[in-house]
Amino acid sequence: MIHYADPPILLHDVVDDLDAVVGMLERNAPYHPLGGWFRPGVEADRPTSTLWFQKDWVHADLAVPGSDLFLWHARVIEAAKRFYDAEVVVPHTLYVNLMTSIERSGPAHTDNPKFRGRDRANTPMFLLRAMLWSGLFDRWSIVQATSIWWMNDVEEGGLLYWPEGPDKPPHRHADAMANTALVGDNHGMFHQVEPVGPFAKEPIRVTPRAELAPVGDGSGEWAVRDRGVVKLRAPLDRFRVSVLWKADIHPTEDERRRLEQDTLSLEDVARIFDADLAARGVDLRIDLARIADPGLKDALAEFYPEAIPIGARPSTFDGY
Repeated sequence: MIHYADPPILLHDVVDDLDAVVGMLERNAPYHPLGGWFRPGVEADRPTSTLWFQKDWVHADLAVPGSDLFLWHARVIEAAKRFYDAEVVVPHTLYVNLMTSIERSGPAHTDNPKFRGRDRANTPMFLLRAMLWSGLFDRWSIVQATSIWWMNDVEEGGLLYWPEGPDKPPHRHADAMANTALVGDNHGMFHQVEPVGPFAKEPIRVTPRAELAPVGDGSGEWAVRDRGVVKLRAPLDRFRVSVLWKADIHPTEDERRRLEQDTLSLEDVARIFDADLAARGVDLRIDLARIADPGLKDALAEFYPEAIPIGARPSTFDGY
């Protein structure tokens, strides 16, 4: 596992042209409720989602117009080089979160790992996370830097983070967050979004079909619509807007080239897990023909459990 004792680097006054960011937000609407591995198997017509909306701006072959504003931000790239004492930074992912009226925290978590030859495009997420927490695949782990940039300040909406590891109390970035960014190791460092206001009298829940987009009537307001019903209408500055940037990190270009052919197949993953399980005297084995079996996820979690960080708050995703 990758852990760094140094706290992430805090940058101020990161984006000069905030109007350009607002334009990107408007052009790339609508946004949909957060899904992914936090909420597996949620039915499309169940109103269980909080007002936490997300969308990719750069991923694989996708790159929305204007995304270079974040993707190739010189100060963020330089901060990543300093944090890791590395020469090579390869940005690859950019996505945006818009959040409001979330009365409980997000999950305390580390971001999803990548390994040479194995990522979310070709490997189940639960298996990637078991690979991370097992410690058996560090040789193939791809170090990734993360920058989280916040556009505005809202009621609460701070970030807890655990740079000294999950067994130490968290640090906190809160209050004056507008146009700041934290650059560091979110793949080895636990972090957790605090509740985001302003808060409604009653919790607002929507289905995965819900959309967040500008109203388009000249008011400048945005609306959450769920199956034709407006659930919330508010100015953009009521939403906590954050943009997350990710990049692969390599100490040198020579090192990157030397290792790029040292990749993992699924057969390799199964073989390494099986050898470790056998050494533990455990009968469980990885059957690649049944890789989607939910029982495998639970079984691996028993032997390679994820840590629970000290001081983590109850999450709106608890129960999934």
